[in-house]
Amino acid sequence: MDHPGPAGSRDRAADVPDAAGLSDAPDVPDVFDPRVYAEGVPYDRYRLLRDHHPVAWQHEPEVLGWPAGPGFWAVTRHADVVRVLRDHATYSSALGATQIRDPDPADLPFLRRTMLNQDPPAHGKLRRTVARAFTPARVDAFAARVRDRARTLLRAARDGAEGGSADVVRTVTDEYALLNLTDLLGVPAADRGLLLEWTVRIIGYQDPEDAPAPQLGPDGTPLNPRSPALLGEMFGYARELAAYKRAHPADDVMTALALAGLADAELEMFFFLLTVAGNDTVRSAAPGGLLALAGDPDAYAGLADGRAPLDRAVDELLRVHPPVLSFRRTAAADTELAGRRIRAGDKVVVFHASANHDERVFAGPGRLDLGRTPNPHVSFGDGPHVCLGAHFARLQLRVLYEEWRALMPAPELAGPPSRLVSNFINGITRLPLRVSGPPR
Repeated sequence: MDHPGPAGSRDRAADVPDAAGLSDAPDVPDVFDPRVYAEGVPYDRYRLLRDHHPVAWQHEPEVLGWPAGPGFWAVTRHADVVRVLRDHATYSSALGATQIRDPDPADLPFLRRTMLNQDPPAHGKLRRTVARAFTPARVDAFAARVRDRARTLLRAARDGAEGGSADVVRTVTDEYALLNLTDLLGVPAADRGLLLEWTVRIIGYQDPEDAPAPQLGPDGTPLNPRSPALLGEMFGYARELAAYKRAHPADDVMTALALAGLADAELEMFFFLLTVAGNDTVRSAAPGGLLALAGDPDAYAGLADGRAPLDRAVDELLRVHPPVLSFRRTAAADTELAGRRIRAGDKVVVFHASANHDERVFAGPGRLDLGRTPNPHVSFGDGPHVCLGAHFARLQLRVLYEEWRALMPAPELAGPPSRLVSNFINGITRLPLRVSGPPR
């Protein structure tokens, strides 16, 4: 089976026990439309789903010029999300890849080259390869450089602020995430802007303001920015960089991958995954954490005076602002989840932000508790695909918050933030904060 679409397009009412007409029920809210997320993560909708329809059928209408899809199951409770992410035999990453929108069937073999869109055992082989390059020791060796960069960017934002405020996305967090990643990968300074351009194009494609206008196919519909037709520039660069690293090896991830004996196609897809996922994880989480702190001065006071341990604070800020909102799997066989009959080929989408607010797991999930423990959030996923770069992300976030409290005033909004139009990435595109004043 190469394409899951036909199964999802059938009449669902006949397949859902005790829930005829579920998809059209007035109390089943839409959590698909990416425009919803531009107004804020829809926690009220998530709670309604968790309480009454924890596995709920969602329509997939045409949105912003992107074609309609067959629909999918939205999974919103923590236990069910973890079950789906861990059970790769039932819920496959390879059958239909991991984005809600169905890829062109012709693109699936290409998409399956990356470990994100593979299932064990093939996934494990590739993951072990990149894990040997992405070691905690290599990451920790960059800690001093990460700290120096945080100080430099924060001071520049503070000293260059007009009217005492700055958009910290533009002046701090975008550059911070990008430059830290390119240092770790070993990308030359002159080429670093390319990585941000590729990330914006691939991650922000649903947002008409954040991404360039999509290229259209022969039928007039937008081309998927992850299709091989639109990634040639990135892949060509990856091959050139790998050739350079073989001739001029250094202590960086691209040198390790270039010397790992990978086929060109595997190397290209590793570069794609590390560039996009590695950049956007911190690019989304860092301003999201600062926004959460700006909304709770008392919580920030505990962080500033040391009452809130930094490591716990980082995880709590990740819980309330996960970088990724959703991930898709495809049912490999007929199964049942939370009382709903799911057929082979159906799309099953887990919602990380909902799982992180599940009252069944987190006491007072709407409260920012920087000392929260335990904190089993799923912001980095779970199961075989748990985020390989989580250690590097936590390091960067911890250092940024440490340096903020040492150099900057308490986070305070100086204007309305802007959010990415996306049902995939929990992005902040503009975050005006007060940056002048004594540290607290």
